Amino acid sequence: MPIYILDERPVFPPPEDADESGLLAIGGDLSVERLLAAYSEGIFPWYSGEMPVMWWSTDPRLVLFPDELKVSRSLRQAIRNCGFEITMDRDFPSVIRACAAIPRKHERGTWITEEMQEAYIELHRRGHAHSVEAWHEGKLAGGLYGVAIGTTFFGESMFALRPNASKVALVHLVGRLKELRYEIIDCQQTTPHLVSLGAREIPRSEFLRIIRRCVKMQAGPT
Repeated sequence: MPIYILDERPVFPPPEDADESGLLAIGGDLSVERLLAAYSEGIFPWYSGEMPVMWWSTDPRLVLFPDELKVSRSLRQAIRNCGFEITMDRDFPSVIRACAAIPRKHERGTWITEEMQEAYIELHRRGHAHSVEAWHEGKLAGGLYGVAIGTTFFGESMFALRPNASKVALVHLVGRLKELRYEIIDCQQTTPHLVSLGAREIPRSEFLRIIRRCVKMQAGPT
């Protein structure tokens, strides 16, 4: 499959046209309009600082259905006993910056570049991106962020400075999403950590069928 070069329009080729690695297109910008157009089609940006913006549509796709979240006995104990205060959207900029700064195995730098941080902070200002924070003794101990469209939550990144902090934040998020009738959480990349929490791979065709319906739905309390 050819790799598409994007122009100034916030328009993407069909996500099914991605190559075997999942790479679909290169170029464009991280404007709010382009990011929302991408997520609505199951496309996400992922690149390092010295490269142009790269857009992906992977197959298979790791997702977490809210009802399939696995909460282990040890995690339940952590939720009860670790003393975390969980908030949502209290400090989105600090969460995304912490996600960028946290060291990760097999990664020399971060894909959450300054440009990307600014873009998602703007998404947050406009009500499309959200964070969950785990606080311990008044300090940010962990959290996660992502993009919400319709009844789909597109997870982007998470971090933990204390054991279980990001997991507790995720459990809180899933509970809230269930209340709002969200149907699916996009996890993008497969990791043992997410699989242990109940995420599973589904074919891209199934993923696209689900989100193309869900992004048109309206979330709300039951």
